[in-house]
Parts: sequence; structure tokens; C-alpha cells
Amino acid sequence: QNFSNHINFESNCRLICNDLVDCISRRNLRRGQSLHGHVVKSGIQLIPQVCHHLINFYSKVELPYRSEQVFIESQLKSSTTWSSVISNFVRNEQPVRGLEYFKLMLQKGTISPDDHIFPSATKACGMIDETILGQSIHCIAIKTGYDMNIFVGSSLVDMYAKCGSLIEARKVFDEMPERNVVTWTGLIYGYAQNGNHDDALTLFKDAFRDDTDLNVNDFTLSSVIRICGNSTLFKLGIQIHALCLKMNYDESSFVGSGLISMYSKNGMIEHAYHIFNQVSDKNLGLWNSILIACAQHSHTDSVFDFFGEMQSSGAKPNHITFLCILYACSHAGLEGEGKQYFSMMKKYGLEPEAEHYASMVDMLGRCGKLQEAMTLVEGMPMQPTESVWGALLTGCKIHRNIELASLVADKVFGSGHVSPGLHVMLSNAYASAGRYEEAANARKMLRDRGQKKETGLSWVEEGNVIHAFSSGDRKHEISDQIYGKLEELQREMERNGYTAAGSAMHHSERLAIGFALLRFPAERAIVVMKNLRICGDCHMAVKFMSLCTKRVITVRDNNRFHRFQDGSCSCRDYW
Repeated sequence: QNFSNHINFESNCRLICNDLVDCISRRNLRRGQSLHGHVVKSGIQLIPQVCHHLINFYSKVELPYRSEQVFIESQLKSSTTWSSVISNFVRNEQPVRGLEYFKLMLQKGTISPDDHIFPSATKACGMIDETILGQSIHCIAIKTGYDMNIFVGSSLVDMYAKCGSLIEARKVFDEMPERNVVTWTGLIYGYAQNGNHDDALTLFKDAFRDDTDLNVNDFTLSSVIRICGNSTLFKLGIQIHALCLKMNYDESSFVGSGLISMYSKNGMIEHAYHIFNQVSDKNLGLWNSILIACAQHSHTDSVFDFFGEMQSSGAKPNHITFLCILYACSHAGLEGEGKQYFSMMKKYGLEPEAEHYASMVDMLGRCGKLQEAMTLVEGMPMQPTESVWGALLTGCKIHRNIELASLVADKVFGSGHVSPGLHVMLSNAYASAGRYEEAANARKMLRDRGQKKETGLSWVEEGNVIHAFSSGDRKHEISDQIYGKLEELQREMERNGYTAAGSAMHHSERLAIGFALLRFPAERAIVVMKNLRICGDCHMAVKFMSLCTKRVITVRDNNRFHRFQDGSCSCRDYW
């Protein structure tokens, strides 16, 4: 009889666990809560495996504190339940709380971390950029012999890479006796995130050369695709896209996000729309990718439409989502809508961060509401960042408010270290206010620190060759032809009403366009990449260029896309 009861008890536990797994896949909160009630009534919540499934269920439906309550109420805490509660908080973006439980587990001393617990703890460190704490966990892994475990080793590579400690990440990677796709992906992603594009691409090739059985996953491919979008490797990006199609990863949300970003950054927003529509299971990253793509291409109505679809789909917006929307509002002059979305953040339990304030200041500054922007800055719950002050200075420059610009310059210089870019803006603000001594001191301070203003560059891609230009550049092999073409074009532009502004005639973007007009076939759209913001005169000039040449010219500066056609720009002269 006792044996039969034992069998029935175990069978009941298995059924409960299987039902909870089904509730997780269906996101069925009500059914899961009913099962939880049954578990409590039957007394089987004491079984660690059942407890683990309950913690996991509440974690997956984004109720981390209910998971925590289940853990607290369980009397028999195994390594599985400790692992579940730690990963619960990490999964729900509360890494500090997860690390607190990791520390509590070590203090109690009854359970040692294993190959499930270590990865959760290291992931938490990566999320909050805690290299020193991560190194401590690494030491514990070495002491307990888990450092050579493939899952723990991979998590350490990922943690160091996300913290920007690429030397440590590479050291762990090289010392691992065996590697899996997570190991390779972690380091490739780390190199990509930290701008080490050549190292990332070399490692991607090594993954195939060193491990012919290695199946790269969609996250690996998305990391490489983003490199191709962020640099001058668009042709390689197209090849990686073909590889994704061959491996049936073209409908992955991770790959889709990377492809949307890549095509968008190369001026092909219609391709980005097509990629988005192909992905059936859309995650938050995919929604955010299409939102920022639309915003940067001035498709503001599409931003609002996609956000509405996102809400209807049940996806919960995060800080990045609202940053995309505020960016769109700022660059379309939609002050009322921007304020509405800024207020909406709290509805989703999100507190605006410095970047959101910078977007709001930028929006108000562009609209001429400079005093309101200054009031917003003064009321920020955190110290204003350089991007906030830079946005306010941009507004002052647009509306020629010399007095406020001078006041902002005083505040910024009083706050400490200033980057070269902002340094130049501040110096210009002083000069505009007639405070020439302060302007000269600001530029001298920049020189004394050994810092230089970033050189403006523009480039176009022809075949597999990148042709880059700086202002007044005469190093290119066909420079004479480029300058001749621009002078010829300028005469035609002037006949159509354009008035030149002197030195801007040979700015880098114009040289790149001149090259493209000489070398690109008439049916090919011209796409120019630029590392700095396009100046006002060049913006006007390219409008006339598009009118006179009957060519579509896209300029991607460091802020957004400008699509010039028939004498007009997609930004509607509001940028």
C-alpha cells in the first residue's frame, strides 16, 4: 500500500510539473495559479522539483517576486531551487537581486554553485558591468573546478566581453579545452560591441575553420550582420544575409533585427520593411529596430503605426522603445506628441533616463522652447549628461540665443571633464556671445589636453572599395576630375537659384558626391556616409545637386538619414 501511494505521489508530481511547463509555453497565468493552489493543498510544494517549476513559471510570466515567495516558502532548498531563484531575477532584468541570492547561498554554505548557478551569476555581472565582482565569481569557479566546464567557461567569456574586458575574455576563451556556439558567439559579440570589428570578423571565420561541425546560431549571425551595418562592409552583409537564408535563420528575430539595422543604415528602408514583415515571431528587439529605422529615415507616421501594432501584439515597450519614439518626435517637430510619449513611460513602470531627457531637451530646443528646455534640465533627477547639454546648445545655435548658450557653457565647464566635440560647441557659444577670451581659453584647454576635434569624413562604396574624403581633400587619384565636376555642377546650381557659402564648397560630402556622379551609373542611387552632422550650406547644396542631376542622393550623417530627391529632403529641412 505504501509503495503504491509513493508511486501515485511521484506520478502526481510529474503531472504537475508537466502542466506547469505547458502553462509556461502558453503563458497561461490563471491555469498556473490554479496548479499552484493544488500544489499547496496537496502539500507537494515541499518537493524541490515542483518548487523549481513553480519558480520558473512565475519567472517566465514576468512575476519575479511571486517566484521569490515560492522560494522563501519552500523548506527543502536544493541547488535547483537556488539556481531557479537566481536566474529568475536575472531573466527579469533585476541582476542585483539575483546576485544578492547568490551571495546568500554562499553564506549559508549548504549548497555549492554548479554549472547552472555560475552562468546566472556571471550573466548578472555582465548586465551591470561589474568586472571586479565577476572576477570574484571566476575565482570561486576555479576553486571549485568549474572554470573548465564548457557552460561556465562560456558564461565567463560572455561576462568579460560584455564588461568590455576583452583581454580577459580572450584569455578564458583560449584556455577552454572545448568550446560551443555560445563560447564563440560571446566573444564575437564582445568584439562587435566594443568596436573591434576586424577581430570579430576574424573570429567568425575561425569558428568555421577550427570547428567544421560548429553550427553558428542566429545570435552569432546577428552580431556579424550588425558589424556590416555599422561599418563599410555592406557587401559582406549581403553575403551573410544569403547565409542566413541558406541556414533557415531569415525568420529569426535576432537576425531580422540585425538585417533591419544593416539595410536601414545603408539607406534601404524598404528592404528593412520587407525583413520586418517576414518575421512571424516578433520580439522586442525587432520592434525597436524597425522603430529606430523609421525614425532615422523621417518615416514618423510609420513609427506611430508600428508602436500601435506593438502594443496590440502584447509586446511590452522598454526604455529603448521610448527613446526611438522621442527621437522621431524631436526630428519631426512634434512637441505635443513627444510630451505625451514621455509621460506614457510611467504607465509602463519606466522612469526616464538621461537619454530620454536629452531627446526631450533636443525636441524643445528645436521648437524654440529654450527656457522650457532649461527648466527641464534643472529639474532632472540625475546630473545632466553631455548629450543633454549638447542638445540645449544645439537649440541655442538654431535660434541664436547667445545669452543662454553662454550660460550653458559656464555650467558645463564648471561640471568637470568635457569631450572634444562639446568643447568646440562651448567655444563657439562663447565666441557668439562676444566672450572671445573664454572662447580662446576653451580651445587652448582642448590643445593642452592633447585632444583634437574629430576630422569630418565622408565616404562612398564602389565595388569592394571604400573611397573616403575629408574637407578640401586632394589626395584621391581623380581629384582633378572631382573638383572639375563640382565646379561645373555649381554653375548649374547657381543658375537654379543656389547661393554658395564660400569654404563649404569643398566639404567632404560634396567631394564624395562628385566622385559618385563621375563613377556611378545614372540609374544607381548615391549613398554617402558621414561621421559628423551635415552643415546647413551642404544640406542646401545637396538639395540643388539632386534637382540639377535628377539623381536620388542619400546622406547618412551621425544623426539621421537625409534623402534628397528633386530638390527636396526627407527631413523637410528640420534636423
